Amino acid sequence: MAEPHALVTGAAGFIGSTLVDRLLERGTRVTGVDCFTDYYDPALKRRNLAAAASHPGFRLLELDLGAADLAALPEVRVVFHQAAQPGVRASWGREFAAYTHHNVLATQRLLERYRDASLERFVYASSSSVYGDAERFPTGEDLPPRPFSPYGVTKLAGEHLTLLYGRNFGMKVTALRYFTVYGPRQRPDMAFHRFCRALLRGEPITIYGDGTQSRDFTFITDAVEANLRAWERAAPQGVYNVGGGSQVEVREAVALLERVLGVKAALRFEPRPPGDPPRTRADAARIRADLGFAPATGIEQGLAAEAEWARGLYAGARS
Repeated sequence: MAEPHALVTGAAGFIGSTLVDRLLERGTRVTGVDCFTDYYDPALKRRNLAAAASHPGFRLLELDLGAADLAALPEVRVVFHQAAQPGVRASWGREFAAYTHHNVLATQRLLERYRDASLERFVYASSSSVYGDAERFPTGEDLPPRPFSPYGVTKLAGEHLTLLYGRNFGMKVTALRYFTVYGPRQRPDMAFHRFCRALLRGEPITIYGDGTQSRDFTFITDAVEANLRAWERAAPQGVYNVGGGSQVEVREAVALLERVLGVKAALRFEPRPPGDPPRTRADAARIRADLGFAPATGIEQGLAAEAEWARGLYAGARS
């Protein structure tokens, strides 16, 4: 029997590249797609793919899903649609056009490409940002989405598109609502990466708000495991929270990183920006019941892994 073939969009990103590596380890052939936007340094993204690039089972296509001819995409068994324009703070104002292009239009065009392809699964990377400033905690999938940022609006639009293609065309689709994924390869604009970089360089840490805001943090390997289980076990048109079970305040996370890195942080506080909810916490009962998924990495172990990765990335950076 031929080895399975997967398409991973956003393959050079934080979650996408880690998923690519895991699929290759499992013996899955992978076609990765990335357009290497300049939201952050494309050199970091290419570094993420260094191991995969030398693997005989991997091929990279550099194209923009919102504009390119998608006939170039191969026939595959499963699509993991990780590509998106990320970031809550950057999604206001003139930059919103990039979010509609990469998060909404790209998703619709990808669904059109594969709607008649008899996929085993189309897995869409959604976000806890669809809940916005949620009405209750922990937050379950039955709570009506109410985004609090333009980014959240576009991620919800992509989720709706995915589900309606499932209902109208019989596609086996699944949406995974990630709750703050962290770990090695985390984007440089995300909090833990910023904190590690500042500590290693001897610079102050900027905290937006008073530091009491909390998130349900999900380690990267747990997010990847949720994708694999969605491919193999999810019900068609399922929507699942992917939470790590580690709800921590920002100032607690800083204290953990101080201990791991052996550096005392200098803190600088700035106002909490628009669109940034004070709290997130996932109700993960559905994904546990349907997919047998439970997070395996706690916050202390996960932060230690990210800090060790950051040491290598910023070796010799301290002034």
